[in-house]
Amino acid sequence: MKNTLLLFCVIIASCCGPKKTNVTTSPGDNVAIGSSTDTSACLQQMIAGFKNEEKQNPPRKVYSYQYKGQTVYYVTPPCCDFFSDLYDSKCKLIGHPDGGITGRGDGKFPDFEQLRTNEKLVWEDTRK
Repeated sequence: MKNTLLLFCVIIASCCGPKKTNVTTSPGDNVAIGSSTDTSACLQQMIAGFKNEEKQNPPRKVYSYQYKGQTVYYVTPPCCDFFSDLYDSKCKLIGHPDGGITGRGDGKFPDFEQLRTNEKLVWEDTRK
């Protein structure tokens, strides 16, 4: 049973994982709210990386929130049972507040959904 579950997880991960493609982008492409000056250089680099991946289903989005007095960036998962990512204001990965097989993330931020405020959509992938 364990081997079957492990095999299933590997198959799902390989089907939904990002695939690199050669996409030419410019700095302001697909920015949904604000301009490129509204986001830090590290966030611009992160978004550029997402633009160079194959479009995900559902499409990737980046939100900013205030959480416990800090600005954080929440990145939606690329597919299925993947973790979402939470970054601090310097784009350091600090955890995974939700997603995964249980839907509860890595357990480091059990109060994120209740305590986050000031949601702003920073970017979404609008490619067709």
